[in-house]
Amino acid sequence: MNREHATNVGVRKFALLFLGCLLFHVAGTWSLPLIDRDEPRFAEASREMRQRGDYVVPYFNNRYRFDKPPLTYWGQIASYRLFGENDFAARLPSAIAAALTALILFAWGRRSVSERAGWWAALIFSLCLQTFLHARAAVADMWLVFFMTAAHWAGYELLRDRLTADRPTPNLAPRTVPGETIARRWWWLFYCALALAFLAKGPIGWMPLLTLALTKAFVPGLQLRRRFLFITGALFTLSLVALWGIPALTRTEGLFLEVGIGKHVIGRSLATMEGHGGNSLLSYLATLPFYFVLVFLSFAPWSVKLPWLTRKLWRQRDPLDAYLLSGVLVIFLVFTLVKTKLPHYTLPAFPLLALLLAKALADLPDATRFVRRTALAGGIAAFFALALFPVVAHYSPTLQLLRAARLDLRPEMEIGALEYREPSLVWYFRKYVRGWLVNLDADSLPAYFAKPGARLAIMST
Repeated sequence: MNREHATNVGVRKFALLFLGCLLFHVAGTWSLPLIDRDEPRFAEASREMRQRGDYVVPYFNNRYRFDKPPLTYWGQIASYRLFGENDFAARLPSAIAAALTALILFAWGRRSVSERAGWWAALIFSLCLQTFLHARAAVADMWLVFFMTAAHWAGYELLRDRLTADRPTPNLAPRTVPGETIARRWWWLFYCALALAFLAKGPIGWMPLLTLALTKAFVPGLQLRRRFLFITGALFTLSLVALWGIPALTRTEGLFLEVGIGKHVIGRSLATMEGHGGNSLLSYLATLPFYFVLVFLSFAPWSVKLPWLTRKLWRQRDPLDAYLLSGVLVIFLVFTLVKTKLPHYTLPAFPLLALLLAKALADLPDATRFVRRTALAGGIAAFFALALFPVVAHYSPTLQLLRAARLDLRPEMEIGALEYREPSLVWYFRKYVRGWLVNLDADSLPAYFAKPGARLAIMST
């Protein structure tokens, strides 16, 4: 009876944490229009995938979209079926992924450190600035974060006997060998998470493998091969990816691989894209500290403790600290070397950083007051940010254009744009128009209007 009661209490804690995080992350998602360029691209590609009934190859504005694999589109399509094709539905999957990541942190911290550390890790991750932004964004990043965190947790559990400082056990204890029942579950989770991380955002989702390699350098004598069965695991992961990848490559005659990997992975690594990063060698070298400086803003308000945490880990760290630190360093170093730089690229490191900080704070007698005050400050800042969302929506150029043209729009219309060619035009105007957005210039404008049928052009004044 006591065991059943404890199970019920545990389930209630997980349910309350998930519900609380989800409600926090969805707040305001309906009052802020899709911003930047990526949000409307993802949202519209999911809508076109649903309209076509083609769940393999994504399109945007009736053209191939090879930027990302399809997992994010599948999540948005499921959300559209429940809530319709709107901004809230496009963003809901990211909010769910952020809430699930908080659950992993709670479970991981509770199991490896203490329940208090688990609660704090979930709170730290959920309330940092970068999570606040991307849990409300209709993009692929939060699902990448979730599956990479799941893979990191599974990797830790497969090494648990060597990464538990208080009760170390022999390196090849039976419970950690992948052939045993307990370890087998974590082995399956590890490689399934790697496959789904790839389907979320490509091969960058396989960085947990590099975490294992760096941990081996930190923890002498660590044996990985018999625990992870890398060849078998790699074949399993690739087979899951191939269920989507082979049809996608076949139907696009290899273009998905050529553009998706060649341009958006290798290209971003070797050259800047869309002006994000330094083009010259000097500017590239100048941007190398970018993420190590930016973390003080993106991990706010918790970043005030990062100098203290760095000093603490420099002086002393246990094997679990080494594992978490390895994951953080791998992500920061990989994206530091990549030439294209965007503030959110290091977001997959934040769950590990949150657990690392929560674990360190849990040893301090007066840390509860700091956590409460910092969480309160973060919550108040979030409240004021949410209050500004309707103001931002009022000044959205695309929504102003839509309001001006709404009464003239017809389903059979074609829409053209001259100079102002934001992806948000496709997302918002195609709600009322079945045609596609045509890119115009001054020379093609007369011929565009000479065609038969109803048409509308958006021009800069």
